[in-house]
Amino acid sequence: MTTTPAPVPGQISSPRRRWSPRRRARVVRGVQYAVAVAVLAAVALAIDWSAVGDNFFNWETVRQIAPTIPQAFLNTVQYTLAGFAVGLSLGTALALMRLSSVRVYRWVATAYIEFFRGIPALLVVISFGYAVPLAFGIQLGSVTLKAALALGMVSAAYIAETLRAGLQAVPRGQVEAARSLGMSHGRTLRSVVVPQAFRIVLPPMTNEFILLTKDTSLVFLLGLATDQFDLTRIGQNALNTAQGGLTPLFLIGACYLLITLPLGQLARYLEKRTGARSRS
Repeated sequence: MTTTPAPVPGQISSPRRRWSPRRRARVVRGVQYAVAVAVLAAVALAIDWSAVGDNFFNWETVRQIAPTIPQAFLNTVQYTLAGFAVGLSLGTALALMRLSSVRVYRWVATAYIEFFRGIPALLVVISFGYAVPLAFGIQLGSVTLKAALALGMVSAAYIAETLRAGLQAVPRGQVEAARSLGMSHGRTLRSVVVPQAFRIVLPPMTNEFILLTKDTSLVFLLGLATDQFDLTRIGQNALNTAQGGLTPLFLIGACYLLITLPLGQLARYLEKRTGARSRS
């Protein structure tokens, strides 16, 4: 059995000092910064910077492939815009079919979405390059058209689900108000529901555009002429010919970032603006 020591007569016990929440948060934040700096310093010390300079940032290799970059950059943007146009058009139709009162439309839209979300985009691109012309006896001469159909059909499955969520997020009261003013179902859909749904889904739609930009790296499977090369194809060819190690890959990655980083900023801006409007 333990006993608590009795206080010594005449001795004043000091109260236990506790940190304020603000000071505790400041100390925790300082520890996190210290850990981050320590990890970065350890990584920086472990890297062989001379090998990195020769293999990843070889300026002679950059000078060799730089003339081909502008055309490949434009081709990549062109494939992305064409694919997004097809995906947005088809995705809008699929989203409306998913919410249709006609059961057959809902079944068709659901089957389409589940199918194209479940298979890799790689298989769809190869199919449009070789299987579709063989099965239907047609030749799609334009690479942009084949890329737009292949990438757009895959993207439409994701856009349809995003749009469906946006359509369902429109307050029911606004639909009822439009109908009470004498608007038909179709006019209510065109004038009230769809515009608001697009405003709601603008941020995730921007993310879909970014994903589509990266999916254009599969277009080379369609067989491209030199003036139709996308950025990824330029990087692959440079790896086989240039002497700068992996420099082409880093250069091509930087070109993709020039496209996707502004889009990411735009998505955050739209998300902030949409959130501010919804709170007001």
